[in-house]
Amino acid sequence: MPKMKTHRGSAKRFRVTGSGKIMRAKAFKSHILTKKSQKRKRNFRHETELATADNRVVARNLGLR
Repeated sequence: MPKMKTHRGSAKRFRVTGSGKIMRAKAFKSHILTKKSQKRKRNFRHETELATADNRVVARNLGLR
């Protein structure tokens, strides 16, 4: 059986931590930034853990499970 290929789009968007959690970037940081507060824009920089509902699909795309 051949190796499973990594979905390259997913590989660029998600990161796996040492403990196995899948991390994602936050949305709403690309445009219309003038009406958003500095604190809100600053908090968009941090990564957050992927929702459990999406874990199975993304993990498969990354070739983990």
